Formats: sequence, structure tokens, C-alpha cells
Amino acid sequence: MRKLTLSSLLLLAFLAGPAAAAGLPSSVNGDELPTLAPLIEKTSPAVVNISTRGTVKMQQNPLFNDPFFRRFFGDRAPQPREQEKQSLGSGVIIDADEGLIVTNNHVVENADEVTVLLNDNREFTAEVVGTDPRTDVALLRIEADDLVDLPIADSEELRVGDFVVAIGNPFGLNHTVTSGIVSGLGRYGLNNENFEDFIQTDASINPGNSGGALINLRGELVGINTAILSRTGGNIGIGFAIPTAMVNVVVEQIEEYGEVKRGILGVQIQDVTADLALAFDLDKNEGALVANVVPGSAAEEAGLQAGDVVLSLDGVKVTSSSDLRNRVGLMRVGTKVRMEIMRDGKRKTVVATIGDPEENTVAANGLHPALEGATFSELDDRSPLFGQVEGVLVTGVKPGTAAARAGGVGLRPGDVITSVNRKDVGNVGDFRRLVSNTDGGLLLLNIRRGNGALFIAIR
Repeated sequence: MRKLTLSSLLLLAFLAGPAAAAGLPSSVNGDELPTLAPLIEKTSPAVVNISTRGTVKMQQNPLFNDPFFRRFFGDRAPQPREQEKQSLGSGVIIDADEGLIVTNNHVVENADEVTVLLNDNREFTAEVVGTDPRTDVALLRIEADDLVDLPIADSEELRVGDFVVAIGNPFGLNHTVTSGIVSGLGRYGLNNENFEDFIQTDASINPGNSGGALINLRGELVGINTAILSRTGGNIGIGFAIPTAMVNVVVEQIEEYGEVKRGILGVQIQDVTADLALAFDLDKNEGALVANVVPGSAAEEAGLQAGDVVLSLDGVKVTSSSDLRNRVGLMRVGTKVRMEIMRDGKRKTVVATIGDPEENTVAANGLHPALEGATFSELDDRSPLFGQVEGVLVTGVKPGTAAARAGGVGLRPGDVITSVNRKDVGNVGDFRRLVSNTDGGLLLLNIRRGNGALFIAIR
């Protein structure tokens, strides 16, 4: 009798219908059929459904807040309207004893109420312990017994081609499981104002999967699903997850401080192209080229100079400017780092102490009522716009504050304010002076956000 392959058996089962499917063997030639069922049964209880409810102001045309145009419209100018916002996402329990859950910042952003639905259908109101918009990570806490958490693997050990499984709640469909492989590592460029070091996978990720788990075949968490690349909004096989190496650092700081306190080096950097590699006598177009050094910064104190190429950080190769920026941006203030650099065709080692950006940070308290809850600093290497524009950097915005609601769209960490009431802002001193001159009146802010720009008019 001719032996049937596994694919032949499955085809026969499909054609013959339920009767044949019921007789599908559990093994072929004495070998058990491969299945992920035991893995999913073990890990699914650690993946939760997250729903949020909040209120946002609808943005109105900023011209209606301009004094010139208000002379024509007066009290007839439309007022900002509030709209209820609801969203769905996923989360991963990482500490069952403490009830800690990791999800994406964009899942809980501007939420007044966060509800967590467990796999056993228990429902809890969650506390937002802290968020970090720059990595899109948020940490929640619930008070619950009998929770199951996921062990966390070192994502640095992942290789392209490793099998992975994504678990989440796409389109509100609870605990949907998809599988695939690691398609790429170290991906960045989706949002240049954020810190990115994504795992790329072809395991299907769709809206609602955000904050869900990407696990290996040992049932360990390797990443938090966060984004897809798609022209239609649906999965086309290009999904991204935040690696646990980055998640761990962010969660650790949120637990300790309630936020992430990033250190800075004080340099403007760029990628090394093939032509630049030739010009700087490099064997490969790798590393980060120092284009500018901020006076008085950690980089200047370490002796870095414009034209230096950073080749490694603490013995680990630097592949690009984004790689260096990500790693420095997750280091604590005061951390000493050894950098191997290339200068004038010769290798050299320098030691830098990561600086504290808070030394130049100004709170908005007392500046203007509409800015309450925000902090600002000089524009530095925390922003990808450093060296390209002049202005002040928005370093923090507390959820639920006036600054978070400003102009109906709110200020965001990473925004760069380039002008106030059509007057250019060169530094924090300019900003404070221009805002103070309004005496609490109208503020028309010109803001650079990511690759775009916008005006925000606030009172």
C-alpha cells in the first residue's frame, strides 16, 4: 500500500469532511504530529485583553484662536469639543506576585480608565504605574490572585530564522495565536523621534495585538508586539516587536522612578556611508560619526571631537547612529562607558560619564496655565532634530494635565517648540521670556513633531 504524507492526510480530511477529520491520526509512521497546543495552553493565561476609556478634545482650526481672525468671528468662533475615546489592546503579565503587566504606551495613552480582562474572564481596573512614549512601553498593575506570568528571555540571543509565536487580541478577538519566524533584528526608522530596536516577524500582527506577547518555542517572552508595516492597516507579514532587552531597562526605571530618566552624551551623530568610510579611512561603513559636540557635555569632558567615529560601546560594536542613540538613551545618569573611536585613521579609547539632562530642564509651573504638567530643556541629542532646527525640547508631559490637552492635541515628549506667537525660540531663556510676555494669554506654538510640523493655539 502506498504511504501517505502528512499533507496528503490533511487534504483528504478536508475533502472528506468532518467524518474523515475525526479519524485523523495523532501520529504518522510512529511520529507524533507537531503541535503548538501545549505551548499555547501554558502561556495564554499570561496574555491579557486591555480596554481603555478616555476623553480627548477635538482639534479646531488654530486660526480661530488668532486675535486677528477673532475680530471677525468674535463669540461665534466654534469652541473645542470633547469626544470619548475607546481603544483595545493586549498586555503581558511579567510579575504574577506584584500584578505587573507590560503593554504599549499607545494602548493606554490619554486613558482615564484602564480595564484588564484575564484569560479566565476575570476583569480588573488597572493602575498605570508609568509610561515611556519614546519606547512605546507602559507598565500597569492590578490587584489579583492566581495570576500567571511569562518568563523573560534575553532577546539579544535571538537569531534571524528563529521560530516565534504572537499572542494577542487582534480586532477584539481574544487570545488569537499566530506563528512565524524572526524576519529581521535591529529594525528602526518607523518613528524617528522614538528609540527603536525592533524585532521584525512575519507572525501575523493586526490592530489589537499591540502590547501582546511575542514568545519563543520555550514559552519565554522575547518581545512586546507594537506595530505593523502595511498600506491597508491589515497584516501583510511585516510586524514589529519591542525586544525584551529594551523592555527590561524601561520597566526597571518605571518601577523605581515612575518614568524613564535618560542620560545624554551630548553629541550630534550621523550614519557612516560608503563615501564617509572612505574619507575617514574605515574598513566598513559602520559606526556613528560625531558631527558636533555640545559644549560642557559628557562628550566634551571625555574628549570626543567632531570627526570621531564611534566604533564600539563597552566592547559591543556600534553599527549605526541609531544603534548608539538607542543604547545611550537607555543608560542611567552617571554610567561610565568605554568607547572605541577612530580619529585620523587611528583607534583610540575614551571614557565618558553619561550626563544628566535634568540639569537643563525647566518645569512649566508658573509660566502659563496651559503648560502646567510639562517640562522643557535645551535641544540636545535626545532629539533627532538636534542640529537641524533651533528651539526647546519637550522632555515630559504628565497624563491628564493641561499640557497633555493643550490645543486639543496636547504636547508630547519629543516635541520641539520652534516659535511662540510667531517669535523664534533659540533656547530655554527665549522660551521663558516669550511665554511670560503673554501674561497667561494666547499662546501660538509652532511645533516640530517627528517628520512633520504643526501649530497649537492655547489659552
